[in-house]
Amino acid sequence: MSADRDPPPRARMQALADELNRHARLYYLEDAPEISDADYDRLFRELQALENTHPEATPSDSPSRRVGAPPADGFSEVEHRLPMLSLDNAMDADEIRAFDERVRRMLEREAPLAYVIEPKLDGAGVELVYQEGELAVCATRGDGRVGEDVTANLRRCHSIPLRLQGDSAARVSVRGEVVLPIARFERLNEDRLERDLEAFANPRNAAAGALRQLHDIDLARLRALEFRAYAVREGLPGGLEGQSDVLRLLADWGFRVSEDHHLCPDVEAVIEKHEALLALRNQLPVEIDGSVVKVESLALQAELGELSRSPRWAIAYKFPPSQETTVVRAIEVQVGRTGALTPVAKLEAVQVGGVTVQNASLHNQDEVERKDVRVGDTVVVQRAGDVIPQVVKVVTSQRPSRTRRFRLPKRCPVCRSTVVRLEDEAVTRCPNLDCPAQLKNNLRHLASRSAFDIEGLGEKLVEQLVEEQLVARLSDVFALERESLEGLERMGEKSASNLLAGLERSRATTLARFLIALGIRHVGETVAQQLARHFGDLDPLLAADQESLEAVEGIGPTIAESVARFFADTRNRAEVERLRELGVRWEKSAPAPPRGEGPLGGKTFVLTGTLVDLPRSRAKQRIEALGGVVTSAVSKKTDYLVAGAEAGTKLEKARKLGVEILDQAALTELLGD
Repeated sequence: MSADRDPPPRARMQALADELNRHARLYYLEDAPEISDADYDRLFRELQALENTHPEATPSDSPSRRVGAPPADGFSEVEHRLPMLSLDNAMDADEIRAFDERVRRMLEREAPLAYVIEPKLDGAGVELVYQEGELAVCATRGDGRVGEDVTANLRRCHSIPLRLQGDSAARVSVRGEVVLPIARFERLNEDRLERDLEAFANPRNAAAGALRQLHDIDLARLRALEFRAYAVREGLPGGLEGQSDVLRLLADWGFRVSEDHHLCPDVEAVIEKHEALLALRNQLPVEIDGSVVKVESLALQAELGELSRSPRWAIAYKFPPSQETTVVRAIEVQVGRTGALTPVAKLEAVQVGGVTVQNASLHNQDEVERKDVRVGDTVVVQRAGDVIPQVVKVVTSQRPSRTRRFRLPKRCPVCRSTVVRLEDEAVTRCPNLDCPAQLKNNLRHLASRSAFDIEGLGEKLVEQLVEEQLVARLSDVFALERESLEGLERMGEKSASNLLAGLERSRATTLARFLIALGIRHVGETVAQQLARHFGDLDPLLAADQESLEAVEGIGPTIAESVARFFADTRNRAEVERLRELGVRWEKSAPAPPRGEGPLGGKTFVLTGTLVDLPRSRAKQRIEALGGVVTSAVSKKTDYLVAGAEAGTKLEKARKLGVEILDQAALTELLGD
């Protein structure tokens, strides 16, 4: 074999892919390019020519694979194996100290606790799934449980490795944030203005919008995006002890992580680093709106666990919101889904924190009177938590003469019914359940994903159904007929068939979804699931009084009163019965045994450490389903401590108190699994 013979196509193609990926990393991540754009293009064209000739030998991480066709008919759904949770917020140093005290109390620890503080990126959260080291799926956060498949778009983002560097598990889930660096954002806007296009409002919106492009793909915007990784939810190798180790692993795998993260020995060091980051905020290459504070120890993170919406071991430490001054041009009244009348200040448009603000809720009559907001006033506005616009105060020195105090109307602005305000509530409500404003919102809620999930029943169709009086009460939606639907504007035979098919599918639901769809105040997904598990079917729930409802774990007096009052209303009961008559159904389930009953009745458990292939939430559900009780603290009343890997101080305390200790195998046997 000749020494100078050309390498075989497969070897040359892989060498080109490796070289191009290296140069892309130098350009996009390290700002240290080694070759010109022309040289990069020359190598890229050579690789493309070889791939056209030998498509079977195309490397899996070829840069050419970053350019793919978007989904033709929209985005498919991706279910996150582990939910993408939100974070609780701390707005000042006292709240972050309270978080530290709460965490140490749960861990029964007096000594200072180490934390990692990272910049809170102002972008779009995504999950990347790698199979056998190669990028398989990119998904948006969505509702935290189900996101959208945006793989086709994010493959174009050069800071996302198509293949992990080094060793990794068969399946790896990486969480992070897609951001648009400020310099690139400004260049994109300059280019758009030169082309007579509207400029993007801010980097965050431009980044989030880039992920969800379906047609006329803006390649320049996609390539300008930057992905910064901060967590590994699946496939974390053994031997790692803390969050700082996770960040180092992500960098080794080829991801960019935020440079301004720090390991802090205690909460006071966290506060110090947060203040330093705030001082640097306007000098950073990407927009941030605070810090994220995480317990450093992975073992302690596992011990602390997670709530349904957020982890107990992390919190967002927000920056003070920016404020601007503007003028109130009008105060309008909106009627919400529950009949609440909400005054809304219509503002002279103003930029606050990079977002154009034109409306700000004044919440209720008490709030309007407390701040004395009037039409014509000059007001200070801010985005609460850098998200929700709010009026901070009135600049009374600039108040025009002859202004008038604002009062909510005595009649609903939509249906003209006399409004009411209950003695124990700050909210004024329209009591008319058939009020069109409430009906439209109730229909949207009924059709939402967490309720009946009715495909085809969108906002514009809801408007038509109510305005054409085809739906005068919620249950009417399941009595719709093809002939009346086809008579609606832009509703042809196919659209009518699709809606009727969607309604038919939605008739088969779960009790929890049915309860959500009814729109009972204070009954969301978690409460609906608790009620469904406890009662098993609707009839026992209908027969329950407030006292019986308060006996359900997790249901307090306010929720119990709301549910009891809802089902005590004869109109609501009639609506429930009509829904059942129209074919809405669900599978009955055996109600969970009351506390003290069942095979584990009267037994108290505490869970600590990591259980293999058994999330603590699942273990808790299994124990409670058998009548047991799970608490967070070990005491003399504890019957069993379930100790997984890396069990902490609870294990030591259980031994001192003589509490029986179970490993996972013993727990499995006890549960009868």
